[in-house]
Amino acid sequence: MSRVRSRFLVASTVFVACGIVIAGLSMRRITISPIVAGTPGTAGAAAAAVAPSAPGAADGDDSTLIAGAFSPARTAPDFSLQGSNGSELQLSRYRGKVVLLAFGYTSCTEVCPLTLGILAAARRQLGAAATDVQVIYVTVDPERDEPARMGKFLAGFDPSFVGATGTAAQLAAVRADYGIELSAKLPFPGGYALSHSSFVYLIDRRGSLRALMPFGHGADDFAHDVRALLKF
Repeated sequence: MSRVRSRFLVASTVFVACGIVIAGLSMRRITISPIVAGTPGTAGAAAAAVAPSAPGAADGDDSTLIAGAFSPARTAPDFSLQGSNGSELQLSRYRGKVVLLAFGYTSCTEVCPLTLGILAAARRQLGAAATDVQVIYVTVDPERDEPARMGKFLAGFDPSFVGATGTAAQLAAVRADYGIELSAKLPFPGGYALSHSSFVYLIDRRGSLRALMPFGHGADDFAHDVRALLKF
Protein backbone atom coordinates (compact mmCIF):
# COMPACT_ATOMS: atom_id res chain seq x y z
CA MET A 1 0.00 0.00 0.00
CA SER A 2 1.36 3.42 -0.95
CA ARG A 3 2.85 5.71 1.64
CA VAL A 4 1.61 9.06 2.85
CA ARG A 5 4.59 11.36 3.21
CA SER A 6 4.09 14.19 5.68
CA ARG A 7 5.59 17.55 4.72
CA PHE A 8 4.71 19.79 7.64
CA LEU A 9 2.09 20.20 10.32
CA VAL A 10 -0.94 22.26 9.40
CA ALA A 11 -3.55 21.99 12.16
CA SER A 12 -6.02 19.67 13.83
CA THR A 13 -9.03 17.94 12.32
CA VAL A 14 -11.94 17.58 14.69
CA PHE A 15 -15.30 15.91 14.79
CA VAL A 16 -18.23 17.92 16.03
CA ALA A 17 -21.49 17.06 17.75
CA CYS A 18 -23.89 19.98 17.47
CA GLY A 19 -20.94 22.28 17.92
CA ILE A 20 -19.22 20.33 20.68
CA VAL A 21 -15.72 19.11 19.94
CA ILE A 22 -15.66 15.46 20.97
CA ALA A 23 -12.39 14.20 19.54
CA GLY A 24 -9.26 15.47 17.85
CA LEU A 25 -6.95 13.92 15.30
CA SER A 26 -3.75 15.46 14.01
CA MET A 27 -3.59 16.25 10.32
CA ARG A 28 -0.49 16.91 8.31
CA ARG A 29 0.03 18.55 5.00
CA ILE A 30 0.55 15.54 2.82
CA THR A 31 1.64 14.33 -0.57
CA ILE A 32 -0.85 11.61 -1.38
CA SER A 33 -0.22 8.66 -3.65
CA PRO A 34 -3.17 7.08 -5.54
CA ILE A 35 -3.88 4.62 -2.72
CA VAL A 36 -3.74 5.89 0.83
CA ALA A 37 -4.21 4.18 4.15
CA GLY A 38 -5.91 6.30 6.76
CA THR A 39 -7.92 6.20 9.96
CA PRO A 40 -11.61 6.91 9.22
CA GLY A 41 -12.25 10.62 9.45
CA THR A 42 -8.62 11.67 8.94
CA ALA A 43 -7.19 13.42 5.93
CA GLY A 44 -5.83 10.07 4.78
CA ALA A 45 -9.26 8.49 4.76
CA ALA A 46 -10.74 11.49 2.99
CA ALA A 47 -8.04 11.37 0.34
CA ALA A 48 -8.45 7.65 -0.16
CA ALA A 49 -12.12 8.17 -0.96
CA VAL A 50 -11.32 10.39 -3.93
CA ALA A 51 -10.38 8.68 -7.18
CA PRO A 52 -7.15 9.87 -8.89
CA SER A 53 -7.61 12.25 -11.79
CA ALA A 54 -5.93 11.80 -15.12
CA PRO A 55 -2.35 13.10 -15.36
CA GLY A 56 -2.32 16.78 -16.14
CA ALA A 57 -5.89 17.28 -14.99
CA ALA A 58 -4.84 20.19 -12.82
CA ASP A 59 -1.81 22.45 -12.99
CA GLY A 60 -0.43 25.04 -10.63
CA ASP A 61 1.90 25.29 -7.68
CA ASP A 62 0.25 24.07 -4.47
CA SER A 63 3.29 24.91 -2.34
CA THR A 64 1.83 28.24 -1.26
CA LEU A 65 -1.41 26.75 0.07
CA ILE A 66 -2.00 26.79 3.80
CA ALA A 67 -4.45 23.87 3.59
CA GLY A 68 -3.27 20.30 3.18
CA ALA A 69 -2.74 19.90 -0.56
CA PHE A 70 -3.60 16.79 -2.57
CA SER A 71 -0.73 15.84 -4.84
CA PRO A 72 -1.52 14.87 -7.49
CA ALA A 73 -4.84 16.69 -7.58
CA ARG A 74 -7.93 14.52 -8.09
CA THR A 75 -11.16 15.23 -9.90
CA ALA A 76 -13.76 16.05 -7.26
CA PRO A 77 -16.48 13.35 -7.29
CA ASP A 78 -19.56 14.81 -8.92
CA PHE A 79 -22.96 14.65 -7.28
CA SER A 80 -26.50 15.81 -7.92
CA LEU A 81 -28.66 16.77 -4.94
CA GLN A 82 -31.56 19.08 -4.15
CA GLY A 83 -30.38 22.64 -3.68
CA SER A 84 -31.55 24.95 -0.94
CA ASN A 85 -32.74 27.31 -3.69
CA GLY A 86 -35.26 24.69 -4.86
CA SER A 87 -33.26 23.70 -7.94
CA GLU A 88 -31.07 20.70 -8.66
CA LEU A 89 -27.54 21.20 -7.40
CA GLN A 90 -24.85 19.50 -9.45
CA LEU A 91 -21.27 20.10 -8.40
CA SER A 92 -19.87 20.02 -11.94
CA ARG A 93 -22.05 22.98 -12.91
CA TYR A 94 -19.80 25.18 -10.79
CA ARG A 95 -16.78 24.65 -13.03
CA GLY A 96 -15.15 28.01 -13.56
CA LYS A 97 -15.46 28.89 -9.87
CA VAL A 98 -13.45 27.89 -6.83
CA VAL A 99 -15.75 25.79 -4.63
CA LEU A 100 -15.49 25.52 -0.86
CA LEU A 101 -17.30 22.29 0.00
CA ALA A 102 -18.38 21.79 3.62
CA PHE A 103 -20.56 19.26 5.43
CA GLY A 104 -22.75 19.95 8.46
CA TYR A 105 -26.32 20.61 9.54
CA THR A 106 -28.56 23.49 10.52
CA SER A 107 -29.28 22.32 14.08
CA CYS A 108 -25.61 22.58 15.03
CA THR A 109 -25.23 25.48 17.44
CA GLU A 110 -21.52 26.26 17.57
CA VAL A 111 -18.89 24.68 15.31
CA CYS A 112 -20.92 24.47 12.09
CA PRO A 113 -22.10 28.09 12.32
CA LEU A 114 -18.55 29.11 13.22
CA THR A 115 -17.25 27.46 10.05
CA LEU A 116 -19.89 29.16 7.91
CA GLY A 117 -19.15 32.50 9.54
CA ILE A 118 -15.47 32.08 8.72
CA LEU A 119 -16.26 31.22 5.10
CA ALA A 120 -18.53 34.27 4.85
CA ALA A 121 -15.77 36.48 6.26
CA ALA A 122 -13.25 35.01 3.82
CA ARG A 123 -15.59 35.73 0.93
CA ARG A 124 -15.92 39.36 2.05
CA GLN A 125 -12.14 39.68 2.12
CA LEU A 126 -12.00 38.64 -1.54
CA GLY A 127 -13.94 41.69 -2.69
CA ALA A 128 -14.89 41.54 -6.37
CA ALA A 129 -13.16 38.15 -6.73
CA ALA A 130 -15.84 36.62 -4.49
CA THR A 131 -18.09 36.28 -7.54
CA ASP A 132 -15.75 33.47 -8.65
CA VAL A 133 -16.17 31.55 -5.38
CA GLN A 134 -19.03 29.28 -4.35
CA VAL A 135 -19.66 27.80 -0.92
CA ILE A 136 -21.64 24.54 -1.02
CA TYR A 137 -22.91 23.15 2.28
CA VAL A 138 -24.04 19.51 2.20
CA THR A 139 -26.24 18.45 5.07
CA VAL A 140 -25.57 15.34 7.14
CA ASP A 141 -29.09 15.60 8.61
CA PRO A 142 -31.70 15.12 5.85
CA GLU A 143 -34.38 14.29 8.41
CA ARG A 144 -34.50 17.93 9.53
CA ASP A 145 -32.72 19.85 6.79
CA GLU A 146 -35.27 20.41 4.08
CA PRO A 147 -34.32 22.92 1.33
CA ALA A 148 -36.27 25.88 2.72
CA ARG A 149 -34.77 25.44 6.17
CA MET A 150 -31.26 25.24 4.74
CA GLY A 151 -31.82 28.27 2.56
CA LYS A 152 -32.94 30.41 5.47
CA PHE A 153 -30.09 29.17 7.66
CA LEU A 154 -27.38 29.82 5.06
CA ALA A 155 -28.76 33.23 4.08
CA GLY A 156 -27.96 34.37 7.61
CA PHE A 157 -24.27 33.98 6.76
CA ASP A 158 -24.10 34.87 3.07
CA PRO A 159 -26.95 34.91 0.53
CA SER A 160 -24.66 33.34 -2.08
CA PHE A 161 -24.17 30.14 -0.05
CA VAL A 162 -26.00 27.13 -1.43
CA GLY A 163 -27.10 24.12 0.60
CA ALA A 164 -27.60 20.59 -0.65
CA THR A 165 -29.86 17.86 0.68
CA GLY A 166 -31.38 14.64 -0.60
CA THR A 167 -32.37 11.19 0.51
CA ALA A 168 -30.41 9.42 3.20
CA ALA A 169 -29.00 7.08 0.56
CA GLN A 170 -27.94 9.93 -1.75
CA LEU A 171 -26.17 11.77 1.04
CA ALA A 172 -24.49 8.61 2.31
CA ALA A 173 -23.04 8.10 -1.18
CA VAL A 174 -21.65 11.64 -1.24
CA ARG A 175 -20.14 11.21 2.21
CA ALA A 176 -18.51 7.97 1.10
CA ASP A 177 -17.03 9.70 -1.95
CA TYR A 178 -15.52 12.41 0.23
CA GLY A 179 -14.50 10.35 3.26
CA ILE A 180 -16.92 12.10 5.61
CA GLU A 181 -17.59 10.26 8.86
CA LEU A 182 -20.99 10.49 10.56
CA SER A 183 -22.09 9.13 13.93
CA ALA A 184 -25.41 7.72 14.97
CA LYS A 185 -27.76 10.19 16.65
CA LEU A 186 -26.45 11.42 19.99
CA PRO A 187 -28.84 12.48 22.78
CA PHE A 188 -29.07 16.26 23.01
CA PRO A 189 -31.55 18.61 24.72
CA GLY A 190 -34.51 19.20 22.44
CA GLY A 191 -33.64 16.45 19.99
CA TYR A 192 -30.38 14.89 18.86
CA ALA A 193 -26.90 15.85 17.74
CA LEU A 194 -24.60 14.38 15.12
CA SER A 195 -20.85 13.95 15.15
CA HIS A 196 -19.26 14.42 11.73
CA SER A 197 -16.00 15.27 9.97
CA SER A 198 -15.52 19.02 9.99
CA PHE A 199 -12.92 19.84 7.34
CA VAL A 200 -13.59 21.93 4.20
CA TYR A 201 -12.56 20.87 0.71
CA LEU A 202 -11.10 23.38 -1.76
CA ILE A 203 -11.97 22.61 -5.39
CA ASP A 204 -10.42 24.61 -8.22
CA ARG A 205 -12.02 26.09 -11.34
CA ARG A 206 -11.42 22.90 -13.32
CA GLY A 207 -13.26 20.78 -10.79
CA SER A 208 -10.11 19.30 -9.28
CA LEU A 209 -9.85 18.62 -5.56
CA ARG A 210 -6.84 20.68 -4.53
CA ALA A 211 -6.76 20.83 -0.75
CA LEU A 212 -8.41 20.09 2.58
CA MET A 213 -8.62 22.75 5.28
CA PRO A 214 -9.02 21.38 8.81
CA PHE A 215 -11.31 22.98 11.37
CA GLY A 216 -9.67 25.79 13.31
CA HIS A 217 -8.39 27.95 10.45
CA GLY A 218 -9.62 31.51 10.15
CA ALA A 219 -10.93 33.64 7.31
CA ASP A 220 -7.44 34.91 6.42
CA ASP A 221 -6.25 31.37 5.65
CA PHE A 222 -9.25 30.57 3.47
CA ALA A 223 -8.95 33.88 1.61
CA HIS A 224 -5.24 33.26 1.06
CA ASP A 225 -5.80 29.82 -0.45
CA VAL A 226 -8.77 30.88 -2.56
CA ARG A 227 -6.71 33.72 -4.06
CA ALA A 228 -4.01 31.20 -4.92
CA LEU A 229 -6.49 28.83 -6.57
CA LEU A 230 -8.11 31.64 -8.56
CA LYS A 231 -4.78 32.09 -10.35
CA PHE A 232 -4.76 28.52 -11.68
